[in-house]
Amino acid sequence: MSELLDLDEVHKHYGLYHALKGLTFRVPGGTTGLLGPNGAGKSTLLKVLLGLLPFEGSARVFGIDVRQRPRHIRAKVGYMPEKDNYLPGMNAIEYCAFAAELSGLPGSEAMSRAHAILEFCGLGDKRYQKIDGYSTGMKQRVKLAQALVHDPELLLLDEPTNGLDPAGRDEMVELIKSLPERRGCAILLSSHLLPDVEYLCERAILLHQGEVYYSGTIEALRRADTEETYDVRVKDDEEKLARALEQRGCKVERDGMLLAVRLPKDAGADLIFVAAEAEKVQVRHLQARRLTLEAAFVRVVNEATASKEASTARGGKPAQGERREQSAEEVEAGG
Repeated sequence: MSELLDLDEVHKHYGLYHALKGLTFRVPGGTTGLLGPNGAGKSTLLKVLLGLLPFEGSARVFGIDVRQRPRHIRAKVGYMPEKDNYLPGMNAIEYCAFAAELSGLPGSEAMSRAHAILEFCGLGDKRYQKIDGYSTGMKQRVKLAQALVHDPELLLLDEPTNGLDPAGRDEMVELIKSLPERRGCAILLSSHLLPDVEYLCERAILLHQGEVYYSGTIEALRRADTEETYDVRVKDDEEKLARALEQRGCKVERDGMLLAVRLPKDAGADLIFVAAEAEKVQVRHLQARRLTLEAAFVRVVNEATASKEASTARGGKPAQGERREQSAEEVEAGG
């Protein structure tokens, strides 16, 4: 069975500007977050996947070559762009029906689908109003509706919560979360808002300055380099336990009565209990620490930047092993 997305050495230039720098990754399906700061290349990548931009390298969607059959891919993919893309004077019904026809549906079916999807997206009572007069939240919803109208197998969402107030953002996030079950589609969510990706997605692709720094599961990304770090709370004498653990090779950070204990290589959590028993200290709480997605993102970027700087200092280009597509396995191994 082919991968949902399969990219190999994808490059995109805008004149002298190198927007995408040899992207190589695979996505099997499900909901994937495309993460990175503004200017990382996220929107450019989505347009490449749709066959809207020329590029170098190889890109396949559903196993289909993007260059050879871009229209076939666009018939199976829904795209919600970051910027508004409706024609002035259009109402929501006209907009969604037009999007359905562009996807290959006949006129009568396109109109029927437009009514149904606007109801689904909570705009049924506003369907005949001109989009020009919509609030920001309504415009985001109608962009989502036109992306869903032809019942796509894959949904590309570019900053779907952009410009929304907290209530509107929460509503949009919950609507997106329901889509795989209610609509049966895979999702590639492009966002610079890490909490949205952390809540919605199982996998993540980290883009930074046009390069892939990580591609894999979010769980593996958060676990990396923190599997042997534990939060420890004791009844009293936390300093006594901290000193005992440091003598056994642990690194200990103190935060009041809470100790963050990084175990030495190949040691297990039982080392904490052995030290506590030896010092007659009662352990009341012990839990493995996990990075937030934000902290994990910063760590990966910092490690990749340090690796590139070290390679430059040696007078050469980064070796293939230093290239910043890290798989889940590489990250979990500390690579």
